[in-house]
Amino acid sequence: MIFSNLLLLVGGIVVVVILSAFFSGMEIAYLSSDRLTMEISKEKKTLKGAILRMLFRNPDLYIATMLVGNNIVLVLYGLLMSALIDPGLRTLGLPAGLIIVLDSLIATFIIIIFGEYIPKRRFMLNANRAMQRNSFPILLFYIVLFPITLLATLITKLFSLVMGRGSSADITSKLTVVDLEQYLSENYEGEEGHLDTEVKIMQKAIDFSSVKARDCMVPRNELIACEVETSLENLKKIFVSTGISKVIVFKEGIDEVIGYIHAQEVFRGEGWQKRIKKAPYVPESMYGHKLMRQLMQSKRSLAVVIDEMGGTAGIITLEDLVEEIFGEIEDEHDKTKIVIHKVSNSVFIISGRAEIDEINESCGINLPEEDEYNTLAGLIISIHRSIPQKGETVIFDKFTFEILRSTSTRVELVKLTVSDD
Repeated sequence: MIFSNLLLLVGGIVVVVILSAFFSGMEIAYLSSDRLTMEISKEKKTLKGAILRMLFRNPDLYIATMLVGNNIVLVLYGLLMSALIDPGLRTLGLPAGLIIVLDSLIATFIIIIFGEYIPKRRFMLNANRAMQRNSFPILLFYIVLFPITLLATLITKLFSLVMGRGSSADITSKLTVVDLEQYLSENYEGEEGHLDTEVKIMQKAIDFSSVKARDCMVPRNELIACEVETSLENLKKIFVSTGISKVIVFKEGIDEVIGYIHAQEVFRGEGWQKRIKKAPYVPESMYGHKLMRQLMQSKRSLAVVIDEMGGTAGIITLEDLVEEIFGEIEDEHDKTKIVIHKVSNSVFIISGRAEIDEINESCGINLPEEDEYNTLAGLIISIHRSIPQKGETVIFDKFTFEILRSTSTRVELVKLTVSDD
């Protein structure tokens, strides 16, 4: 009889510890789950999706259910542990006060380890899976404990109103960019660890929110421009020789840009100056998404980027902004494409405008990256302290740069040779 009672007590304690672990774990799983994953799961037309929709519709009720359930089983746990431990401690002849202290210490240690710490840690690491797999038992406890949790929720909301605080729904219901980035990286990795093209575009769209005009503009020294008094014939020659679709027009110097002229306007006869389209001026620090909206609203495809001193830092086109999301766009007017050509394992032909990080990734090398430059031309100029001419060689560490094509204002094509360490 004594053995069977002892077995029942131990069995009851194991059950309530498991229940406490469940309630504690599901509370932290709810708070730690990825919002976007849960949004997608609950929109599925399944019973599990319907349950998740109900659970996430009212965060206060969910948290109250977990807390009420946990407190009920903790009360039962205390009673069962007292019934199990007290008789044994009394046989030792210990004082009543010491028995209470030892009883509390033993019971607290067990429940903290097995009912709180371990389950919360495991459920937090697998929060999404826990929410999806345990949706049915949660629903059961939701129904059983509903009267008590509803009362607890109403009292909590009343207290929150008195204290001037919002509900937990304010915290748990909002999706953020971080949630989207985490969801993409966790759920759409390819077999080789690379993201699919569609996902890459989505991630670039997310990153686009932090891109500024200076990051994607055509720099001042690469602008193709003409003075407002340029003759029609000379303007035609510029379009023919460069193959571009728009030419920047300035008044007395490149810092006084008044707009741009489109190639099609040169075929409409003299007086082309009257057909110059004004370009908006934007600071280097302007965010790309705001600039894109401004250009689209004003029906302009080009803006002049100005520096802190009010001078022309460069220009930026709608195409440049779109390419930040979708990558390089082929254009019938593009004359010079960015080239990164591998001749051998140690020799490469590279455009001056190619970005350093792209070169390092494509060629498997480690050109130095600094804040003062982004492109290969910028690196070479920072080393040489001037613009090297065709045929010149610039050596830096194990890298040898031979200039294949350049102008007085820019480095266009480079042969890069990497020597052995």
